[in-house]
Amino acid sequence: MAHESRMLIDGKLVDSETGRTFDNINPATEEVLGSTADGTRADMERAVAAARHAFDNTDWSRNGELRATGLRQLQAALEAEREEVRAELIAEAGCPLLSTYGPQLDVPLKEALTWPADMIGQFPWKRSLPDKDAFGIGAPARREVWKEPVGVVGVITPWNFPVEIILNKIGPILAMGNTMVLKPAPDTPWNATRIGRIIAEQTDIPPGVINIVTSSDHLVGEVLSTSPLVDMVAFTGSTATGRRIMTAAAQTIKPTFLELGGKSVYLILEDDGDISAAVGGSAFISMHAGQGCAMPTRLLVPHSRYAEAVEIVKVAMERNRYGDPTDPSVLQGPQVSRRQQERVLGYIQKGKDEGARLVTGGGIPKDTPRGFFVEPTIFADVDNSMTIAQEEIFGPVLSVIGFADDDEAVRIANDSIYGLSGVLFANDLERAKAVAGRIRTGTLGINGGLWYGADAPFGGYKQSGVGRQCGLEGLEIFTETKTVGWPAP
Repeated sequence: MAHESRMLIDGKLVDSETGRTFDNINPATEEVLGSTADGTRADMERAVAAARHAFDNTDWSRNGELRATGLRQLQAALEAEREEVRAELIAEAGCPLLSTYGPQLDVPLKEALTWPADMIGQFPWKRSLPDKDAFGIGAPARREVWKEPVGVVGVITPWNFPVEIILNKIGPILAMGNTMVLKPAPDTPWNATRIGRIIAEQTDIPPGVINIVTSSDHLVGEVLSTSPLVDMVAFTGSTATGRRIMTAAAQTIKPTFLELGGKSVYLILEDDGDISAAVGGSAFISMHAGQGCAMPTRLLVPHSRYAEAVEIVKVAMERNRYGDPTDPSVLQGPQVSRRQQERVLGYIQKGKDEGARLVTGGGIPKDTPRGFFVEPTIFADVDNSMTIAQEEIFGPVLSVIGFADDDEAVRIANDSIYGLSGVLFANDLERAKAVAGRIRTGTLGINGGLWYGADAPFGGYKQSGVGRQCGLEGLEIFTETKTVGWPAP
């Protein structure tokens, strides 16, 4: 597979200062795909300095036309290499081919860069306030509020939906006039290095505006949190890592945008209708091996329909095909690494130890001797206080929890440190909306409605994060606010 192994620093494609590389592993086969530059702290510091210079000493932050052109050039070049990106994603992330025609690639590629580019000319960069004599001295002032770029943004991205997340960082950050340094996850580096090559060779984005540093050492990314040359950190990943980033960033009082973990609910409200389709849809959490922060991993059903729901979802989950992610009929590929596989299996054991009833799955598939696979798994008789109902597993594991009425359903849904997403079904739409308004979560799909889009804010309540990705809120978060006044005529 042709790939880009070099980093992008100050407009140049470069190796690590040490010349070292690290292996990129195919999680479905455990084979080495190839190597990637293993960047150091010194490499990261050079990238930060380049981003600082590009922001402070060029007109990038003031040249909206150049920014829009650069984003559209990147979009066109990625579209030209779409099938190469698709194959690369499947190989290094282990995501099923099926998912690349949706959230892994095609859906974000359609608008993650173009919507922010279009918004450069539509964003409310200035707004007027009424003239005011603030101190009553007969000197009224004309007043305006200006939105300006925040500066240099340090970006750290995960491995589960790498292209989707990276594009939804690049688009808003660059559109708002910032420069950036990106550290992608070492499990999936090539999608990022490909973007770096395209930027260097096929766009007019100036040197230093975007820098991409790959490294097997997670601590290299700490430079972005601690460096006084970085004005903001944008991170997507686990809540535990988000806490560390926020703590490190506090040393220089820099703002953080954190898109973190989730333990979302799939809630079926009680009614007399057929719940087969609604309940069966919850089995979709095994897509991409459950490696999605917004996936609803707690299935909440009324006690009166509990046994029926468990049987429905068991049948649905056992029909989900897992295995070779290049097979178009496969829904579930491998966990991204041996470490992640062992982590998921550890949570399954905790579920058993704490008294949950294993309905199906629970181990390594016997028909996948190679690769980091875990069987699609369901637990019933789960109490919401159990570890598997409280902690983010990031695997194909669904917990089924019963409730008595709407009030208890809301209480269980909110009984979590997280508040990222969720799904809700009910025959009565107004009842569904009323319950949705009581659930403390950043996004929620009702009766199969999808909220996703470049124009739709995504993020969470509580320990699911700080700030929003995409939408107007996702543009504003990468700006500073300046209020100015001058004598009124």
